[in-house]
Amino acid sequence: MSLQQQVMAALKNAMKSKDQTALTALRAVKSAILLAQTESGAKEELTEEQELKILQKQVKQRRDSAAVFTEQGREDLAEPELAEAKVIEQFLPEALSEEEIEKVVVATIEQVGALGMKDMGKVMGIVSKELAGQADGKTISSIVKAKLA
Repeated sequence: MSLQQQVMAALKNAMKSKDQTALTALRAVKSAILLAQTESGAKEELTEEQELKILQKQVKQRRDSAAVFTEQGREDLAEPELAEAKVIEQFLPEALSEEEIEKVVVATIEQVGALGMKDMGKVMGIVSKELAGQADGKTISSIVKAKLA
């Protein structure tokens, strides 16, 4: 079952249960997928990697919005954003712990032979591809910086 079919099934369930938070989040995901499919030059079907990127972007947008709202003391606006992020996350693969990410980073640094911050781009590129959908870029970046410093 493709991601689009999973989202549609979840959307139907959310409609039946009248879950407004899930409806809003799933409609946004459906919209983002349809936009990606209809972009000029895009193929009819999206690859799994493209679908994961769309989901990650949707989760990141909601988390960033929630952080801004929290910063401004607007918990009433931050809570729905975080709830929507949680709904979308159910379609992402299981996230890795920081220790697991650190193991991959250390192995990649040894493999590439990275010596300092000048090699951060190489390491980030390889690790980001390897952990696509399982870890966010900010976490990977902070671990790579710590290991190369």
